[in-house]
Amino acid sequence: MVIIIGSGAGGGILAYELSKVNIPVTIIDKGDYIETNDGIKHYDAYDENIDLLTTTCVGGSTIVSMANMVRALDNELNDYGIDLTDEYDYVEKLINVHEMDDSHIGDGTRLFLDAAGELGLNVSKMPKAVYEEKCVQCGMCALGCPVDGKWTSKSFVDDAIENGAQLITGAENIGILTENNAVAGVKYSKDGEEFKLQSDIVVLCAGAINSPLYLRKLGISNAGRKLFFDPFVTIGGVIKGINFNKELQMAGLVIGDNFVLSPHFSSFIRDKIHDETVSNEDILAIMVKTPDDGKGYINDDGSVVKENTINDIRYMAEGCAAAGMILEKAGVDVNTIKSTVYRGAHPGGSAAIGEIVDSNLETSIEGLFVDDASVLPISPGKPPILTILALSKRLADYLKIEN
Repeated sequence: MVIIIGSGAGGGILAYELSKVNIPVTIIDKGDYIETNDGIKHYDAYDENIDLLTTTCVGGSTIVSMANMVRALDNELNDYGIDLTDEYDYVEKLINVHEMDDSHIGDGTRLFLDAAGELGLNVSKMPKAVYEEKCVQCGMCALGCPVDGKWTSKSFVDDAIENGAQLITGAENIGILTENNAVAGVKYSKDGEEFKLQSDIVVLCAGAINSPLYLRKLGISNAGRKLFFDPFVTIGGVIKGINFNKELQMAGLVIGDNFVLSPHFSSFIRDKIHDETVSNEDILAIMVKTPDDGKGYINDDGSVVKENTINDIRYMAEGCAAAGMILEKAGVDVNTIKSTVYRGAHPGGSAAIGEIVDSNLETSIEGLFVDDASVLPISPGKPPILTILALSKRLADYLKIEN
C-alpha cells in the first residue's frame, strides 16, 4: 500500500495514477471533503505580517486557484536529470490545458492583451484548465468555483476513490512511523481514536509549509530552513462600466524577465479609491507577480518568516511599472491607480530537490517521498501547479515500477 498525506496538486494525481493500475492507495488529509464553492471558508491563517494564500481541505489550494497552467523550471530541473517533457504533454491532455476561447475573453482582458501588445511586451492568453462549457464567467475562481467549471485536484481524488483508493479526512496528529531509517507507516487520530497504518511507502503531499514540519520530526532538521513564495500585488484603476470584476480572471499573461503580469480583479482597489461614484464594476486591475530569492523560513510551530531582498524589491518595481504602462494604454484614469498590499502565493522550496530529496523525490529515509511544491529548487515566479502535476506523474511512474 502507498500512503499519501495530503490531496493537493501532487497528492491527487499521484493517487489517481497509482489506483488506476490497482496499486492500493490510502489518502490521509487533515482537511475536510468540501463542496468546491465553499473554498473561501478554508483559507489558512498565518501571522498578521504574512499574507500567504493557502487552504486546508481535500483538493488543497487547487480549490481556490485560477487553474493557470504554465510550464516552468525546465532548465533548473534538467540540472538534476529531470526532463518533464513527456509528463507535461500527458498532464496537459489529461486535464485539457488550453488558451481560452474568445467567448471567455472579456472586455477588460481584451484591453490588457491589446495594450500589452501595442507596448511590445511578450503577451499571450493564459493556458488554463477551465472549461468553457461550464464556466459562467462570474469572477469567483479564488473563492471556489460555484459551478465546478475548472479542474481541481479533488476530481483526481474522486477518480482514485472510484478506482478503490481509501480517503481519510479530518485526520489529526498525523505522524510518520519509521524503523531502521525506513518508513514503516503512519499514525493519526480521528474522533478521539488513535489509528496506525503499515506501509513501506509514504508520500508527503501536505504542502510547502506542512511537509517540512513532518520531516523535521523525523530528524531531517534542515527541512523548511529555506522557503520561497511568489510575491504579488494587484494594481488597478478606473474605467467606467468595464465590468472586469465579472470576467474570467487571469486569462491573459505577460512574461517579463523578472515578473509576470495577468489581469486580476481585487476589491481592495475600489476600497482605496475614495470616490463614492466608483464601484467594483469600474475597476480594471493587473496582478504583478515576481520570483522570490527564497530568504524565508518556517519555524517549528509552523509560523512563516519572509525576508525581502533587494532583488525582491527591484523586480516588483519593474513589474508595477510595466503594469502601470498597460493600464494607462488601456484607458485607465492614471489619477485613480492604486495598489494592494504586498502578498504571497505558491510557497515552495522547503524540501528542495538536491537538498532534501533526490531526483526521484525520495528523502534520506527509505520509502519516504515528498511530492508537492516543497521540492521545487527555486521560485518559478509563475503558477507552479502544472510543474507539480508533471513531477507527480513522474513519481507515479517510478512507484509503479517499484511496485
